[in-house]
Amino acid sequence: MIKYCFKRMATVFALVVIFMVQLTAQRGMVWSTDKDVYYTYEEGGIFRYELPSQNKVEVVNANDLKPGVVASPLRVQSFSFSQDGSKLLIFTNSKRVWRRNTRGDYWVLDLRSKELKQLGKDRPESSLMFAKISPDGTKAAYVSERNIYVEDLATGQVKRLTDTNGTPKLINGTFDWVYEEEFNCRDGFRWSPDSKRIAYWQVDANKIRDYYMLNTTDSVYSQVMPVEYPKVGFPPSPVRIGVVGIDDGKTRWMKVPGDPAENYIVRMEWTPSAEEVILQQLNRKQNKSTIYLCNADMGNAKAIYTDTDDAWVSTFNEWLGSETGWYWLDGGKSFLWVSEKDGWRHLYRISIYGKKETLLTQGKYDVMNIALVDEKGGNLFFYASPLKSTQQYLYQVPLNGKGTLRLLSPAKMEGTHSYTVSPSGKYALWTFHNHFTQPMRAWVKLPDHQPLAGQDDLTKMYDPAAAENSRVELFEITTEEGVTVDGWMVKPDDFDPEKRYPVVFYVYSYPGTHTVYDGWGLGRSSIYNGDLAEDGYIYISLDNRGSDLPKGRAWRKAIYRKVGQVNSRDQALAAKQIMQWPFVDTSRVAVWGWSGGGSTTLDLLFRYPEIYKVGISVAPLTNLLLYDNIYTERFMGLPSENMDDYIEGSATTHAKNLQGDLLLVHGTGDDNVHYQNAEVLINELVKHGKLFQMMAYPMRSHGIFEGEGTRDHLRAMCTQFLRTHCPPGPAKGNAKP
Repeated sequence: MIKYCFKRMATVFALVVIFMVQLTAQRGMVWSTDKDVYYTYEEGGIFRYELPSQNKVEVVNANDLKPGVVASPLRVQSFSFSQDGSKLLIFTNSKRVWRRNTRGDYWVLDLRSKELKQLGKDRPESSLMFAKISPDGTKAAYVSERNIYVEDLATGQVKRLTDTNGTPKLINGTFDWVYEEEFNCRDGFRWSPDSKRIAYWQVDANKIRDYYMLNTTDSVYSQVMPVEYPKVGFPPSPVRIGVVGIDDGKTRWMKVPGDPAENYIVRMEWTPSAEEVILQQLNRKQNKSTIYLCNADMGNAKAIYTDTDDAWVSTFNEWLGSETGWYWLDGGKSFLWVSEKDGWRHLYRISIYGKKETLLTQGKYDVMNIALVDEKGGNLFFYASPLKSTQQYLYQVPLNGKGTLRLLSPAKMEGTHSYTVSPSGKYALWTFHNHFTQPMRAWVKLPDHQPLAGQDDLTKMYDPAAAENSRVELFEITTEEGVTVDGWMVKPDDFDPEKRYPVVFYVYSYPGTHTVYDGWGLGRSSIYNGDLAEDGYIYISLDNRGSDLPKGRAWRKAIYRKVGQVNSRDQALAAKQIMQWPFVDTSRVAVWGWSGGGSTTLDLLFRYPEIYKVGISVAPLTNLLLYDNIYTERFMGLPSENMDDYIEGSATTHAKNLQGDLLLVHGTGDDNVHYQNAEVLINELVKHGKLFQMMAYPMRSHGIFEGEGTRDHLRAMCTQFLRTHCPPGPAKGNAKP
């Protein structure tokens, strides 16, 4: 999705939830689900910690991780255990696939005999993906070069379970570019609970046209680099779910209703009985979600639950960032599900056949994330912030839907609270920070939130008076249209309210993320050498309607079919209010953004030239018809139904209105927002005689970080441009413009 580069900029601590059958790994920790015990890789070995005592025991040392007598120990990048705890699966030597390092080498260590074996040793180096040990501990399965393999752990015998039919575009057990980018789908196969079968996605990217990037720098002759990339208005890759037998190698295809080229399958797991597969299907417009139960033997599919939305349906994939896992309850008789049907993002308990649903999180607030489903204790731990959308707190409600909402985080510590909760729900590693408090961490007991023995009491260390000395200010501002937006601001270090200063706005503003939150680290810029505030700029960021702040469905979906319009208008009308502040120099107003923020930068320069005088646009989408179908059609609908909205929402439509100074930056190897966006905009600006500056980075991707000196060059160029066209420091003369 366009927001790729900005999750890291907008959030200091990302909440990552990875679901596994036996173990849950969070923040470098691997939990044992049957005990309050966790494991970490440190000092070259793997250690076991017991709670609440924090007793530490080494279970695997560096010598155990040596593939040979003279070899160096494996560099462990992640690990998991077999269900019986006798084997350790190790991931190492990883390589990047699109956004993440998801292929590499896998090794299995027998914890009793200390025998270390490499999986798929006859496969190409660093080609294995998503290896998993079977629930019975006898086999391992993995993807290599778009096929699924199963390997006997005792004999080393390997069997290929799928076939690409001689084409690299028939993908088994993983996904194409757009499924990964927009649905966070990467790991595309699941062991059955009885270890007899594997359910998997098959993506037929043969039906998708290639987008050709051109590499002109790595050889004398240019090289064509094809990427299967479905543009807006074109159908997605057909996807189907197969169940393959481990012994016979035969696949039974699930008979899911609907044209595979007009629907998506975004989530799939086995039911605990091992007799059925459950999956979530979205229609092409993503405004209808259907859950199907599929008989694994016959393939028959039965719809058990449907959710619809006038805009798009909110999914677990969208806000958890992962396609794996299913929150089963009652041994598979019910499960946890998300919906915005009452105007807020809430969690429901759904019976397996969809006949009964129970709202668990009642009230006018959004569930932000799930911390733990504690079925044994009967509680659901989740994040929300009913009072301030820029903050985050841990809450608890009973899983039966009959109790009351309980705040667990200390209310007096306003800001962002994050937790790694133990499987029992009794203990948690708590992290707290806000815009004036650096991250603090301690182990606590739940639900009373008291520190464990030997741990700091963060409630006593916290100093709310430090807010008075913070360089960051959080604020709200209401536009003339009655829209209240959140913002943060950093004023110059030697700020004098009787003087006027230039303003630099940092924007993203496209749907799916946000830039304003009450956390540590605000006020920094990745494209500026130095500190904007120290150099004499007022630095501001605002969040408009359409951002993913927990303000309710209406806030997030006000942007539907109006990307480029609603978001830029909210930004501009809020900036218009800021222009009335007496210490703002309205002749020196700059804006910058990357990706979706680069698009917004262009929108603001072109649509509101009376406000914004200078802009730095990095890797922007300049025409809404040039991006992928999943992201754009989710937020804009189908162009065949509302082409006028696509045209009006595209920056190129308004390029003729450029009056200020523009720096356009793009990587020619951008597989996300293609370089053609820059060229299309350039043509439009040239046609209208608009002068601007432009920098193309050869074969750099969307993040523009590859190659020696790239980021240093980018920062130096952007810094020089900003300081030249929007000079820092106070203006001469009176405060009022």
